[in-house]
Amino acid sequence: MTVKIVGVCCSPRKGKTTRYALDVCLKAAEEAFPDVKGAVIELAGMDVRGCIACGTCMKKLECSQKDDFPSLIPILSDPDLGGLIVATPIYLGMMTSQCKAFLDRTVMFRRNGFRFRNVAGGALTVGGFRNGGQEAAIQAVHAAMLVHDMVIVGDGSPGAHLGGTLWSNHQGGIEADDLGLTTARSLGARVAEVALKLHGK
Repeated sequence: MTVKIVGVCCSPRKGKTTRYALDVCLKAAEEAFPDVKGAVIELAGMDVRGCIACGTCMKKLECSQKDDFPSLIPILSDPDLGGLIVATPIYLGMMTSQCKAFLDRTVMFRRNGFRFRNVAGGALTVGGFRNGGQEAAIQAVHAAMLVHDMVIVGDGSPGAHLGGTLWSNHQGGIEADDLGLTTARSLGARVAEVALKLHGK
């Protein structure tokens, strides 16, 4: 059985530094464990609005809003989903509005049987400064994951920090941020490891 790790890129800019970091993270997961398959949801260009508390999803995986979120439901409700990695750039010291809207809309999975229970959850952040709010944003993502009864995962030993923290304005670009890229790779491998354990692999 293949365990799927879904990475959600919450940048409003398609294919930029957050996507690069997420790709590095998921590649590390796949390379560490052959039974793991990564997939990416890129929110850039998608119309994903904030939750309006309409109540439609109280009894079924549906929403009254006519935007792009319903297209994500089959991916997120896949029974092979073992891990979820949320990646966001840092805007004003916190997650993007796209990230918050996405997380709020996932309430339907909680309301319909806690579908994310025991899914390994991790967070990856990219900031314009080395210490620009990355860890605060990770903790905010973790809070949403805990409400889903997910199993929160950091980047594992030997560092064992909160998650992936990267610096996009490194002199050589994000590709030269060796420290940050190491946390991204470690996060991917750790999420994959825990996902496999939780799914009996």
